[in-house]
Amino acid sequence: MAKYTRVEVYQAMKETGVVPVFYHANLDVCKAVVKACYNGGIRVFEFVNRGDFAHELFTEINKYALAELPGMIMGAGSIVEEGTTALYIQNGANFIVSPLLNEQMVKVCNRRKIMWSPGCGTISEINKAQELGAEVVKVFPASEVGGPSFVKAVKAPMPWTDIMPTGGVSCEKENLKEWFEAGVTCVGMGSNLFPKEIMDNKDWNSLEAKVKELIDTIISIKS
Repeated sequence: MAKYTRVEVYQAMKETGVVPVFYHANLDVCKAVVKACYNGGIRVFEFVNRGDFAHELFTEINKYALAELPGMIMGAGSIVEEGTTALYIQNGANFIVSPLLNEQMVKVCNRRKIMWSPGCGTISEINKAQELGAEVVKVFPASEVGGPSFVKAVKAPMPWTDIMPTGGVSCEKENLKEWFEAGVTCVGMGSNLFPKEIMDNKDWNSLEAKVKELIDTIISIKS
């Protein structure tokens, strides 16, 4: 059962400003990455449903976060249908992220009052997601859809829209400034937050420092 409500997840996304998007097949690596992100100031983490037994990995990571990292909100991403949605909810996922809009998934999430963030690439899809109750829509792939200018264009007629772009977001201040000035609520970030060198060397101290710098950059942009 989810520990955090939809409102709590939304507030954490908005306050933190960034949601890491991560998968690794090794449980110890996953725990170290989640801990480094937590120590760096992140409070919402999307574990990607990729690879065999990913849901079993998520279960152990979620148990670890609940026991050792108070306030870290774990969710699952890259989910495309209702069966897997239910599986992750049963394993305690606090939110579900999808690269697409599947109306059957939202029925599963709404029955359990779980936050659902669908992937959208048009203003009509965003409108449909909001009709279905999505607090935050994921714009994906963000750079290919149109980047910050797309977000700005959506927010003009629909200023109430909360958007999380994923794909094409980097740690550089100039890039982040474009997104936040366009009106995003938070950004999703994958490989740009987890460089190959850090991952290969298991340099978790450097990852923690990178996360802290990222959080400080977002705070400075938003202030």
